[in-house]
Amino acid sequence: MRETGFKLYIGSYLHNIEGNMSHGRLAHLLNAVWALWLWQAALVAGTGSELWEVPTPPFSSSANYSESSQWEPYCQYRHLQDRVRITADIPPRLDGTWVSTRCEVRPGPEYITRSYTFHSSRQFRALQHYYTDSGCESPAYSLMIRGKLRLRQASWITRGGTEAEHHLSKVGIVVHSPVAMQRLAARLPPVCVGLALGRTVPGRLYELYNARAGRACLGALGFSMMEMDLVRVETQHHSHGRKVQELFLGDIHTDWTQRTHYRPTGYQQPLQHVMHHVHPCPVCALVYRSSEQRPPVLPHTPAAPLALEGRWVSQRCEARPAVLFLTQDFTFHPDQHAWEGVYHHYSDPACSQPTFTLRASGHYAQGNPSVKISGATEFVFKVTKVRVTALEESTAKVLNGTRPGNCGRAGGWEVGVEQDLTSTDGCTVLGIKLPHKEYELFKIELNHRKHPLLFIGERPTDGSSPDRPQRRPTSFQAPMVLCSEGETLPSHRYGGSGSNSKQVQLAASGTERLAQLALLVLGSALCSWLWLY
Repeated sequence: MRETGFKLYIGSYLHNIEGNMSHGRLAHLLNAVWALWLWQAALVAGTGSELWEVPTPPFSSSANYSESSQWEPYCQYRHLQDRVRITADIPPRLDGTWVSTRCEVRPGPEYITRSYTFHSSRQFRALQHYYTDSGCESPAYSLMIRGKLRLRQASWITRGGTEAEHHLSKVGIVVHSPVAMQRLAARLPPVCVGLALGRTVPGRLYELYNARAGRACLGALGFSMMEMDLVRVETQHHSHGRKVQELFLGDIHTDWTQRTHYRPTGYQQPLQHVMHHVHPCPVCALVYRSSEQRPPVLPHTPAAPLALEGRWVSQRCEARPAVLFLTQDFTFHPDQHAWEGVYHHYSDPACSQPTFTLRASGHYAQGNPSVKISGATEFVFKVTKVRVTALEESTAKVLNGTRPGNCGRAGGWEVGVEQDLTSTDGCTVLGIKLPHKEYELFKIELNHRKHPLLFIGERPTDGSSPDRPQRRPTSFQAPMVLCSEGETLPSHRYGGSGSNSKQVQLAASGTERLAQLALLVLGSALCSWLWLY
């Protein structure tokens, strides 16, 4: 999309934080973040916390715990009029088979469906099917992965997640088409499959890796199972006893060169348990019945029209790399090419402890259909105004500690009182600079009930900004749902989850809360993650 194609670069900026931070300040922030992490760890260690406790005081000793939350109905969906209670146990229960619910788009882009089976013996068998198209209709090759997974402890970095350690024992590949053979031949040395890929027989399993061999062949494919090193399972308890279980595994780094050794701090889109999934789910059945020789071929789905007008909101509490939890609320006015985004930030994975809210607004310009991802459309977004509301005393104290002219009205931050950052061109401590332009990617799909879902480009894992066309995203965040006019955001209540588990209490006080808030702010500024994802 050419700059000359716009009289005005209007668009919505969906976040950026410290693109122009000096090396000295970056080093200072690194030291501060590391010190605060150590401080929090020491505080918890001093309480005698056990392995499976959330590493945030105060908690009593327990072998496990369960988060419990209740989500009010999504804004427009009548089938969700009854509240849905959501629980998440640590350690999670993984036994069974978990499958994709749609064609997944990974950075690159890569198109994939997954079927992962976990056994009580800690053994796992994973199937990954790769495709040449964004609808997962044309299989390229499948990977069969076997190994062991050991759950270690509640994550110190991503609250609510469980750290795990995986060990691969075998990885095999089945190529499904001559075109895929040619593409793989350019990436893999012939020794990886024991013969030239040009003579590979479609449908036959070839070994890429075993416990005695090296990982060179896996690295050439960009393959890694580091996603298994961060695990979370959520159970949605619906009316009439029905439940849906979702498995969240670690996120995939958006930089191809980093993905094989990146240790995740966020999540991918979840897999669902084959015994407890949404209904109807034709994709679930196809993926479950698949094998490495018979990959699932998803039915053709006509592209949904890109109609942005209206209000779109998060479906759940969302987690981001760099320890951020938030919900999002976007409103688009296509006739004015205007947008507004509200970002509610929290300190916990259930989004029950608000820390601050940001309201950003600006303009956007729609570009051409994406040449990389069929059905997606390119956009340019620009933010021109930002307002922030501190929702706890420690947040207000941090903001009041900024220098005059760097973050709103100096010394004027109060809990619950909104401040406009336009006059100071943003907020230095939050890493917000105004105005700011970004190159985005949007796509609309229909869910299993034929309701529209909005997919927005995934943020770079390293916190950089897609401020040039070549940095435009090639994958998506968690989809948002459309609200009808006049209806409100989903609200949520939190309660105990039963006699054998305790509700997660994330309210710390005094110095502990200030340390957590400072860690959040400094970590966010460091990683450019603070508000638009």
